[in-house]
Amino acid sequence: MHLYFLRLYLLGLALLALSSSPAYAQSGALATLRGTITDSLSGQPLPGTGLQLTGPAGTTGTATDALGHFRLGGLAAGTYTLQATGLGYGTRRQTLTLATGETQTLALALPAVALNLREVTVAQPRDPNQSLAAITRIDQVLRPVNSAQDLLPLVPGLVIAQHAGGGKAEQIFIRGFDVDHGTDFNVSIDGLPVNMVSHAHGQGYADMHFVIPETVDALRVYKGPYTARFGDFATAGAGEFSTKTSLESSLAKVEIGRFDTRRAVALLDLLPAGKHLLSNQTESAYLASEYTFTNAYFDSPQHFRRFNGLGKYTGILSDRTSLMMLGSHFTSRWDASGQVPERAVRDNRISRFGSIDDTEGGSTSRTNATAVLTTALPHDAVLRQQAYYSRYDFNLYSNFTFFLENPDQGDQIRQTDGRNIYGYTGTYERASQLGSRALRSTFGLGTRIDDVDLALRNSVKRQVTGTIVSGRVFEQNLNAYLDETLMLTEQLTLNAALRTDYFVFRYRDAQDTETSGRATKARISPKLNLYYDLTPNTQLFVRSGLGFHSNDARAVVVNRADSLPALPRAIGYEVGSTFKPLPALVVNAAFWALHLQDELVYVGDGGFTESAGRTRRFGADVALRYQLSRVLFADVDLNYAHGRLVGAPKGENYIPLAPSFTTVGGLTLKQPRGLSASLRYRHLNTRPANEANTVQAQGYFLFDAVASYAVGRFVLGATAENLLNVEWNQAQFDTLSRLPGEPAEGVSELHYTPGTPFFVKGSVSVLF
Repeated sequence: MHLYFLRLYLLGLALLALSSSPAYAQSGALATLRGTITDSLSGQPLPGTGLQLTGPAGTTGTATDALGHFRLGGLAAGTYTLQATGLGYGTRRQTLTLATGETQTLALALPAVALNLREVTVAQPRDPNQSLAAITRIDQVLRPVNSAQDLLPLVPGLVIAQHAGGGKAEQIFIRGFDVDHGTDFNVSIDGLPVNMVSHAHGQGYADMHFVIPETVDALRVYKGPYTARFGDFATAGAGEFSTKTSLESSLAKVEIGRFDTRRAVALLDLLPAGKHLLSNQTESAYLASEYTFTNAYFDSPQHFRRFNGLGKYTGILSDRTSLMMLGSHFTSRWDASGQVPERAVRDNRISRFGSIDDTEGGSTSRTNATAVLTTALPHDAVLRQQAYYSRYDFNLYSNFTFFLENPDQGDQIRQTDGRNIYGYTGTYERASQLGSRALRSTFGLGTRIDDVDLALRNSVKRQVTGTIVSGRVFEQNLNAYLDETLMLTEQLTLNAALRTDYFVFRYRDAQDTETSGRATKARISPKLNLYYDLTPNTQLFVRSGLGFHSNDARAVVVNRADSLPALPRAIGYEVGSTFKPLPALVVNAAFWALHLQDELVYVGDGGFTESAGRTRRFGADVALRYQLSRVLFADVDLNYAHGRLVGAPKGENYIPLAPSFTTVGGLTLKQPRGLSASLRYRHLNTRPANEANTVQAQGYFLFDAVASYAVGRFVLGATAENLLNVEWNQAQFDTLSRLPGEPAEGVSELHYTPGTPFFVKGSVSVLF
């Protein structure tokens, strides 16, 4: 099937070539309109702002680049109306007159406005693959974010589960995938990769806890393997988070809640209006910090504590150059109760919130430094270059089988991961005209190096008793892509792209040279997408693409027979629409399918890679956002997926833990001052926990509520989770384990981490 997609991609390139033929060329004595779009409050440029120009020859459009610049060329002389629209900003219209051969320059400032769905546009002229842009921007305004754990669920259709006292990365479910901790969903923040390759606990491990939620400004969501900018792990999709470029005001916030929960946050603006650091143009800089402590709801206190610190500078150095610099540090430590077997609770050995081994837990830390230099070049091109470095440490004590392997001292293990990450990404983007048609070309080049010390050891009550496996991983990814977006007509847009990834895997085992080695692998991933603006409020799309997720380096170097592929292929395609059937109703719907060559999971608890074989999924996503009144909003996500193992006997071909139905939604009262509130629900269905569906992970339906009251410089808030105090399970697995006194062969049944009971916390914020 991948040859079929290659043919489609080549057809897309052929269409691009045909559109550049002389038949579409125009005479040279035409006018050009240039300009810059900025935020009226901060003065920072607004990339991706959509522009429509209506005049004698009809309507044409474009979008601002990374520096907030735009260009519209090939215009006949006459009077025009320019409309600038950005999500979260007021629409700006301006009438202008162009003379023959004239180049006119405009500078527009857009004001931030209260959310109004009547003004939301469905098309994204700069990045058509971001078809969920309108939905995610609405969600950022409406959906409450109370902790780093609430960030990933901002992705429509994504559900999480936690199973280590809040210290580990969450388990992710999306589009019929149990993504584990990130194997099939690519996550980044400000261009920094979050997923960890060849991680001690699981391939693609994505820990977002180093992000302070109050600093997050935007989220871009890309479902499926259709966007060339993403390579490894972007099979089910990708989420790009970005932090604020500036603060409207400084903030101090304190939260207190049940289970000894305490949290403090501070955001400090370092460059008030009129102050400068590196240039005399628009600049901003701020510091942010967060401290969290909780004992959680388990019988054994969790002693969970986390500290986050962030500093960020964003500045316009000249008319053609901007610079962003960011540094952050995160550290966390916790005790955990682990997953419990159903029989231990049923037989009253422990309570529902008890533990078999209460010495589980761990610590982790991450330090980041990154800089982004964006430069405007001749011929309406922009060069964006980013360099980054991360130091990461991870130390986890777990016990999933209890006394199965070691009946006397227990089966506790210790996983450690200490790594340095070095990376560079560069993109050259150019907007041009092919005759009368707008063409946006992007060439990307990047590399990432992970230098990692890994170990899996036996332990008893956090005292190491022996080494199972330890060694050093060196893994490098070199990648390049070419992405072309052409407006074939005023309504039809073609996006064709080609990405290539080259990997170098090296592993040196500290004990066994037979498991050491080196390997190289490459993968080419074509993409082809079509977008049709049926009306200004209806966009149709057809998308297709190939992607992959990488295997753990330790498995790649010893797998010389290629029985476990290093870069298993993913083939995806979908058809859908973003539309507004009513002025205040935004809907995104997609019917999709995704085929995986091999569904691989690195089992860090055992030190091996597990293969499920080929899998096939198809499903439907529906997201609705409706404005009932000026201040009242409703939202709902409905996500269905059907997935099966390919080649397995019927009845034994279920994909363990893959959800078939999830839904979240709620009602939100949103006001700039005074009272705001939100009542929300979330549901994950019961699903098979093994291939034969003889054990099932239990579903749940929960209600949460958030309220705040803003008066003057103060904001009072309250949050309630699990309003009905439902007994529910977070992470759930069909696990073979042994308790004291049980047969040596153990018992296989459902093990789970109990979900949060009724929980309430209050907060006080001061703006200054």
